[in-house]
Amino acid sequence: MVVHDALLRPAYIVFLLITILGGEALAQTPPPAAATGTALHGEIVDHDGSVCEGATVRLQMPKAPERTAVSDNEGKFRFPEATPGAFVLTVSAQGFTTETITGMIAAGQDKALPAIVLTPGSVTDVHVSAASNSEIATQELYLEEKQRVIGIVPNFYVVYDRNAPALSTAQKFHLASRALIDPFNLTITGVVAGYNQSQNELKGYGQGTKGYALRYGALYGNGFTDTILGGAVFPSLFHQDPRYFYKGMGSTRSRFLYAIANAVICKGDNGHWQMNYSSLLGDAASAGITNLYYPAGDRNSGSEFIEMIAVDKAVYAVQNVFQEFVVRHFMRKQPGYGQAR
Repeated sequence: MVVHDALLRPAYIVFLLITILGGEALAQTPPPAAATGTALHGEIVDHDGSVCEGATVRLQMPKAPERTAVSDNEGKFRFPEATPGAFVLTVSAQGFTTETITGMIAAGQDKALPAIVLTPGSVTDVHVSAASNSEIATQELYLEEKQRVIGIVPNFYVVYDRNAPALSTAQKFHLASRALIDPFNLTITGVVAGYNQSQNELKGYGQGTKGYALRYGALYGNGFTDTILGGAVFPSLFHQDPRYFYKGMGSTRSRFLYAIANAVICKGDNGHWQMNYSSLLGDAASAGITNLYYPAGDRNSGSEFIEMIAVDKAVYAVQNVFQEFVVRHFMRKQPGYGQAR
């Protein structure tokens, strides 16, 4: 999820509970729809480069009605206020083959397509120019990095496209790095460090400015190793996806069990579900490294180490249940991409 450190996750869940209890009216009364600023436009020409006036352009997007436009006397068309996500564009004109273009458009993007060239022939012919999996993954990653609960809490490690293509190694490291430098995560680390100091936890660090700095560094270091190892290094080695794939369908029971199971399983880069070795090893390695720099009196014994891993998995399960049933309703910009492709 957003904050992988075991000391920060409880604070995150408390924050969500406060948000839910205090913001119930907000969830029940959604704000009026506003312009998205997302637009798709392009130009249609024939094989000689002459503009094609009067061509019919149909736009299909998940969770949005089909829309139609006609190219003007300059061969241009435009779809304002498009829905972010995957799209299918079909262009047809009398005496030409039908061209179909697929791709992705991000929220707020004014996307200009390359010139669409129509080829003389039967209108029953279809040519498809599809976006590559890498391009789609890049666009969806762009959308994920804008996901925030009530516009504040980062929600980067959740994907609402059940068929989302796998992330590359570079994209896994990019997502982990983005989470680690997020202002909210840096701020909540400081809050937890201050609370720990007020309770004299990790007392070997002492008090004062130095004690606070050491606590902050230890907490951030724990989150850093957990996020990098469990969210990038091991997922790259084991070819696994570190994100939670929102189900959003089926009975309440099936969704609940799915969320719980995802504490220990994950989707592989090959699209198959498997044991989440990346998260298990990431938690274990992070906890082991933490023991190296915590004060001697605050280090975990072998039994406490195992207990901590078990608690981590229980917290992951609770987070997933929140994701499946609650969190999406408190995201100001509802994810609208890729529910079907």
